[in-house]
Amino acid sequence: MNGSVREHSSQATGGDPAQPSAPWSGTWVAERLGVRLTGDGMRQLLGLALRRNPKRAHLLVSTVLGKHVPQRPSVVLEAGTRLGARVRELLGAGQAADAVVLGFAETATGLGLTVAYGMGSRAGALHSTRRAVAEVARFGAFEEEHSHATSHLLLPKDPGLLRGDGPLVLVDDELSTGRTVRNTIAALHAAHPRQRYVVAALVDTRGGDDVAELEKFAADLGARIDVVALAAGRVRLPADVLERGSELVARHGGTPAPAPAAERRTVERVELGWPAGLPDGGRHGFGPREQIRLEAALPAMAARLADALGLPASGDSTPGEVPRVLVLGTEELMYAPLRLACALEERTGGSAEIRFSTTTRSPVLAVDDPGYAIRTALRFPAHDTPDATRDATRTTAADPATETAQPPVAGAAPEDRYVYNVAGQGFDAVVVVTDSVGDTPALHAPGGLLDQLAGCTPAVLLAVVPSYVPASDEPAPPPAPLHGPAFSSYDPEDVAWLLRDLSDVPLEAPTEEREEAIQAGGAHYAESLPVEYQPSPEYQRLFHSALESSAARLARAVGTVTETVLAERGPRPVLVSLARAGTPVGVLMRRWARQTRGLDLPHYAVSIVRGRGIDTNALAHLAAHHDPADIVFVDGWTGKGAITRELAQALAAHPRFVPELAVLADPGSCVSTFGTREDFLIPSACLNSTVSGLISRTVLRADLIGPHDFHGAKFYRELAGNDVSRHFVDTVAAHFAEVRDGAVRDAAALAAADRTPTWAGWRAVEEISDAYGIGDVNLIKPGVGETTRVLLRRVPWRILARRGAGADLDHVRLLAEQRGVPVEETDELPYTCVGLIHPRYTRGATGADGKAAR
Repeated sequence: MNGSVREHSSQATGGDPAQPSAPWSGTWVAERLGVRLTGDGMRQLLGLALRRNPKRAHLLVSTVLGKHVPQRPSVVLEAGTRLGARVRELLGAGQAADAVVLGFAETATGLGLTVAYGMGSRAGALHSTRRAVAEVARFGAFEEEHSHATSHLLLPKDPGLLRGDGPLVLVDDELSTGRTVRNTIAALHAAHPRQRYVVAALVDTRGGDDVAELEKFAADLGARIDVVALAAGRVRLPADVLERGSELVARHGGTPAPAPAAERRTVERVELGWPAGLPDGGRHGFGPREQIRLEAALPAMAARLADALGLPASGDSTPGEVPRVLVLGTEELMYAPLRLACALEERTGGSAEIRFSTTTRSPVLAVDDPGYAIRTALRFPAHDTPDATRDATRTTAADPATETAQPPVAGAAPEDRYVYNVAGQGFDAVVVVTDSVGDTPALHAPGGLLDQLAGCTPAVLLAVVPSYVPASDEPAPPPAPLHGPAFSSYDPEDVAWLLRDLSDVPLEAPTEEREEAIQAGGAHYAESLPVEYQPSPEYQRLFHSALESSAARLARAVGTVTETVLAERGPRPVLVSLARAGTPVGVLMRRWARQTRGLDLPHYAVSIVRGRGIDTNALAHLAAHHDPADIVFVDGWTGKGAITRELAQALAAHPRFVPELAVLADPGSCVSTFGTREDFLIPSACLNSTVSGLISRTVLRADLIGPHDFHGAKFYRELAGNDVSRHFVDTVAAHFAEVRDGAVRDAAALAAADRTPTWAGWRAVEEISDAYGIGDVNLIKPGVGETTRVLLRRVPWRILARRGAGADLDHVRLLAEQRGVPVEETDELPYTCVGLIHPRYTRGATGADGKAAR
């Protein structure tokens, strides 16, 4: 193909709004060095400073990168994800998902991962590194000729990451000449040619010659290269810029001295509880699975930081001075501390002012002037094995002959590091986040980073993230989905179960023992299973009668909710049912899409546990194979809406997933996507595993489910003789053709209606709790489906039934009679029926026959 380069930029916004009287933070340099910055959005994203580098006089200082200038972490994250969204817009969702992202060390190590996140990349992200890791073979290396530290290593744990066919997206904070990009692409293209590359940067400041050079390079390569930036402009420099810059540096100060001797505070360690085997960043690769695991762990880690800092949660603060806290990453370790800072910012809300930045290798002149970007500086010795790092930069796989020696800065050792705009900036606490390789004696020594910070801020905390080395800390391979007939009685194409098979583990306990343990707080309901109810012949006849009479009604509701999903979340949504009550509905929705629309929709079943959240390993699997925005979570029905709330809370840390639920019936008015809001009998609620593919309810127990496992469940093969799972879906699906027109009309009517949830069911449950002195809404199960579950799995106390309810309650009355549970008829009930679990249950509250006391 012919090579080409295309440019894409947009005016940038973001960052803390400046006061009208505050000068631009590039004014000092612009006036003295004769630098002019042009282009829309450039001044909003950049300030100026002077480098201590004989090759380049000026430094463009990003206000949204979180490197040299402490910034709100949410602003830093938003800038990167917005740049990723621009790449996604350019490539399209499909190619963006297949694209690999490569960030440049050290400034774009965090930016690269946020761009990958904003793109929705499922292939994963990697960043170059200047730290050699003996256990990991080099894929290659390249040169950044103008930098103070020129050589970059590529150390993916899976070399195949850089050998795919999709686009390669190269991410840097600034695209100034394009030489580093050309060096990188040349080295990677020689190893594995691609048809398309994208260069993404916060700002693009190339001149016309540089643009032409990249176009020629693409043509010679025979590849397409796109350039995407949040802002594009020019940096106009005088001809004698290097001489003038050197004079200014000499006139306004030498290298930054250590902080003046002062009372040093004690540095306190805080244990984050970092998940085992989770990479600390993208040095060896970081994909959707790692992203989901990080997001799931962030709230607890932020809570530990907040407790160590004495910061209240959002809304808990008292009026007074708001503390200023800086979360400080170290060099290439940017993404983990950025996300920790974001989680801390979210947790504290307005009760604290959270900022984020990192240390750096860049020697920059500090000038305490409001029109200058670098106000203060601290210099300290490197603490992350500098000898190994320095040795690692001696050779490159691209071309060792191109390595350029870096002249030393007068007065500074080659291994010196810096932190800017921290000293004297009024921070009440600094949280230093480093990895375990960087937790060395040099970090704690007099004059080291911690000592320097302890002399200029009242509190310093140290949080250490385990350094990830694939050879020694490799997490278990991702689990694979389970399919029938090996797991479940459904056809393999009906559903992929994201569960662990616990079929051979004894998990069942008598109902009364489980209830007592659950209510006493000694066990969680998901740690064991109830003994599977074996229906009597009379009860089975009721199921078949109910199915026969309601099949067409069910089919229309299935069609209505599926058509609604296709209209609002189409064109090819991914169905994810909540195991197990949602799974028969997911199977039916998939069949509707296939039979009436010719669409073959993926369908998975995942576990969600009240009080414990959704299976994050299952979310990671979904994110690695599908765009999270296409995921539609499916359940059978709503009661009071507890699972609806659980889902929303669980997905709050995973914002790429839509925290909404599609259900067949929504009698509690808890969701906006449903087939009906009537409380009628859904026959699949009458049975347990024998109508759900012979799968148990899900299990989550620490001794059975490891950190990389899906939640568990059992496959009751021995109940195959009573299985009606296929019969149920076949019977309902047989009515699809006759109800199709009606379902389409219903979906169209719902699209035009106000479907805002009213949560009427939750309010009704609270009223029942007060009226019966229960005091726990979890013991109240509204609706036909939930009432049936109470009778089959829990210790029921009584059943409330709407007066005049007909055949929909025949099976409820039969089960209540068998268990000796009273049925109270009432006129004041928004549901057809409500099941009440025995409050404050102990086995002494029942007779010797196990029947509930009245």
